[in-house]
Amino acid sequence: MPARRLAFVTDIHGNLPALEAVWAEVSAAAPDLVLDLGDIASGPLWPCETVQWLMAREAEAPDRWVTLAGNHERQLLAPDLDRMGDADRLARRALGPAELAWIAALPKTRQVEPDVFVCHGTPDSDVGYFLETVVPGFGTGGSHGLRGASPAEASVRAAAVMANSLVACGHTHHARLLAVPDGPLVLNPGSVGLPAYDDTHPHRHYSESGSPHARWALAERTRDGWRVELRATAYDWERAAARAEAHGRGDWADALRTGFMGRTEADAMAAKRQGQPTR
Repeated sequence: MPARRLAFVTDIHGNLPALEAVWAEVSAAAPDLVLDLGDIASGPLWPCETVQWLMAREAEAPDRWVTLAGNHERQLLAPDLDRMGDADRLARRALGPAELAWIAALPKTRQVEPDVFVCHGTPDSDVGYFLETVVPGFGTGGSHGLRGASPAEASVRAAAVMANSLVACGHTHHARLLAVPDGPLVLNPGSVGLPAYDDTHPHRHYSESGSPHARWALAERTRDGWRVELRATAYDWERAAARAEAHGRGDWADALRTGFMGRTEADAMAAKRQGQPTR
């Protein structure tokens, strides 16, 4: 029998306090299945503790919890730590053999129901943006280089999964819902653990949720189709921000406190190289 209620979390990025707050609300909603869409550990927060928490949930209820690997799981498993980004390197050094083995076994995508497909980025890429599009011209007219995907763009990205009624993705940290013409409803629940970030690929852009809340989503089958709630959960984000500051990631601290970019990753890395405080 198909699951009636599905909870979606993604992009936890080691933010255990945010995950625990979300889990309290997810538990109260009593879903049939919880789907974690990846990017679970990387960052300056609580990477090992977060992976251990997820391992315990999966062990308790393997038929009610599914975790995917995101791009950061792939990246932190690479053999050369010196070539990793700072967020992946911090997580890799914190994780033990058991946690790394569990991460290595995670699937990249999953057909969880006959009509429900989940991925991290897009069906064929863990770094692809599904419901957003990066555009050049950062700063021009106040542009932050990111806009919502058009229905036509989303349709192309959903080509391999058009037969589904619901497709869920993560990666961009933006809570969004889009009905693909003649295709599935595509859902991004937003990020549990990091409400804003900056990136330079393929062009410079900011992803900003606009508040420090932890994001997740609840989807329920009804006779008329899927009913979806995009949720924003309060938690002690100052605790997470202070943790980021202590590990030299002032950019994360600003994002965690506000949901907007302040300092950038380049600012934080420059301060680390100079041995200076990031604030």
